Formats: sequence, structure tokens, C-alpha cells
Amino acid sequence: MFALIKREIQDHIVYFIGAAVFSAVFIIISFSLISRYDHKELPVFSIGLGVPAATIVIFGICAMGATQMYLDRTRKISALLSTLAVSRNQILLARIITGILVILILFVPLTITAGILVRLFSPPIPMFTGMVFEISVTVYLMAFAIYCIGLQTGWNSSALTPSLGALFLTCIFIPLVLIKGFGVHIVVILVLFIAASLIRTWHTFMKTSL
Repeated sequence: MFALIKREIQDHIVYFIGAAVFSAVFIIISFSLISRYDHKELPVFSIGLGVPAATIVIFGICAMGATQMYLDRTRKISALLSTLAVSRNQILLARIITGILVILILFVPLTITAGILVRLFSPPIPMFTGMVFEISVTVYLMAFAIYCIGLQTGWNSSALTPSLGALFLTCIFIPLVLIKGFGVHIVVILVLFIAASLIRTWHTFMKTSL
């Protein structure tokens, strides 16, 4: 399994680099927002940088899942690996673990930064720590949901499908977050969506000829 994960990381190293870069960008934005009272132009800068960065991240996460499956389909990677006594379940699990690692590289440093900033600059009220936790959980789940969309659309022949899938998902979940807020309801919705997506991906991957 470790060899499969290592191969996936090597084949998609650009996404790991991109995750590290955008994590740094979001950390810079976080610091600029905290210091907004000293520099009034920084909120405008943060919004101007944050919106396109978030958009790129959304499509990037979806693109990674789509690329993993698309390369498998076009280059017959799974067919090759199956000759080495590797099961399809192991191949798919290695890809999903690799996607999770990218998401963690992207958001774990930001989560740690947010926690530190809340402790340094917010009043000592437990509510603020709880908000950071709820927002972080929702962001992680949304990122993984987008990745799952990529896994599904990667089997399609149309190159436009993954982009439309990510856009469609975003158009659904962002209003849901605004309506439901960062809490149990949106977490349940995201978990159910992720479970359904993974089951569909597993079924397609297991039944499609290599």
C-alpha cells in the first residue's frame, strides 16, 4: 500500500506543491485580516487575493481527483498494477489517501494559524475556539466532497465535465453553508454526499474493465 501511495504522490507532485503554496497564501490573508485595524487597505487586498485563490483551490482539488482517474483510464495504470497482484480496492484506496494528504497539506497549517490567531487576538471566550473548529470541519469536508466529484468525473471523456462538476457542487454547497451555517446540519449533508460519491466511485471503478 505504501508503494502505491508513493507512486500516486510522485505522479501528482504538482498538486502537493500547489497545496503548500496556497496554504501559505491563505495564511498571509489570515494575518492581513487580523491586522486590518492598523492598515485599512489590507481587507481589500485580502478579499482581492482570497476570492481567486479560493476559486483556484476549488477547481484544483476537483482536478486532482479527475486527473487520477483520467490518467488511469487513458494510460491503463490499474491494468498494469493488477499484474503485480495489487487489488482494485488497494489502488483506489491509495488514490483517496493521496487526495486526503493534499487536502491536509492545504488546510492543516491554516487551521493551526487560525487557532493561534484566535488565542492571541480574540477575547478568552470558548465560543471563538468552537467556531474555528466548526468552520475547519466544514472546510475539510467541502474540500473532500469536491475531490470526490473529481474522482467521479475523471472517468468521463469530456474534459469540461470536471470543471462543471466543481462549479455545480460549489453552487449547491456555498448557499447551503450560508443558510445552515457552520454546524451539525451542513456536516451531515456533506458526510452523506461524500459517502454516496465514494460508493458510486468504488462501484464504477470495480465494474469498469481495465
